[in-house]
Amino acid sequence: MKIIDAHMHFFRYAGFDQVARAAGHENTVENYLQACRENNVVLSVAMGNAPLGPSRFGGVVPRVPDLAGPCTLEPYNQPAEIAFCAGLESNGLTEENCEKTAREFEPVVRNPHCVGIKIYTGYNQVYAYDPRHFPLYELAEAYQVPVVFHTGDTAGGHGLLKYAHPLTIDEVASQFPRVKFVIAHCGNPWILDAMEVVAKNPNVYVDLSGLLEGKFDGALFYERHRDYFRYIRMWLDYVNRYDKVLYGTDWPLINIQSYIDNMKLVVPEAHHEEFFYRNALRVYTKLLGLLPKEGNA
Repeated sequence: MKIIDAHMHFFRYAGFDQVARAAGHENTVENYLQACRENNVVLSVAMGNAPLGPSRFGGVVPRVPDLAGPCTLEPYNQPAEIAFCAGLESNGLTEENCEKTAREFEPVVRNPHCVGIKIYTGYNQVYAYDPRHFPLYELAEAYQVPVVFHTGDTAGGHGLLKYAHPLTIDEVASQFPRVKFVIAHCGNPWILDAMEVVAKNPNVYVDLSGLLEGKFDGALFYERHRDYFRYIRMWLDYVNRYDKVLYGTDWPLINIQSYIDNMKLVVPEAHHEEFFYRNALRVYTKLLGLLPKEGNA
């Protein structure tokens, strides 16, 4: 079975080096691509973390992957298997520069490897529905790329959870019905709230990335935390929209094989093809142009 990792991080950062070692691997290009080959992960979507050079138009600059060295787009110098969402640091947005920020993002979004926009709600103290974001949503609509929000728990104590609650995405989805929005991490721990937003809004999806950390035996871990995983499964089954649930890892926080094994137990086998592969192509449609030729069938 081919797999697309719809949410990971390809970023040179000492903190990621530490969590990678705790998960039994290294935060390196070689280590990630090797793990992908071993597990038939054919494409990955990195959430942009590194600022892309100086501002050109006076706005907030996009953030991109940089694990393979400082990112360039012409030519794209990260591995061909790594697509990305251009990341936004919303704390830098103002009423005066939000339109200029969309101008900063537009040439990046045009790049074939840029398949979406990532907004770090929670880590940034700006609500998803703040009008300062609207020029970015309009850009996403124009180029038919999704917008991904960090939702739920934040790493460390500097984030504020009220900005990362998945219910905040409901208002955005209603205002921009032609834009696809992804609730990252399924709003964990607000799983119910996230799935209600998915059920209500045709243009909202969730990914199941970052629910765990480290390296573990997938089946044993599932048994140890059975109530938690049954709770997730209950709401996935209740909403019954497995066509709107995406696989992602949040690598390097987890061991890829461990996470695949665990998610195979969370999502019913009948929906594995959708969850692990097809849904990512449905949401991140630009991935279709990046698939290996044998994967286009």
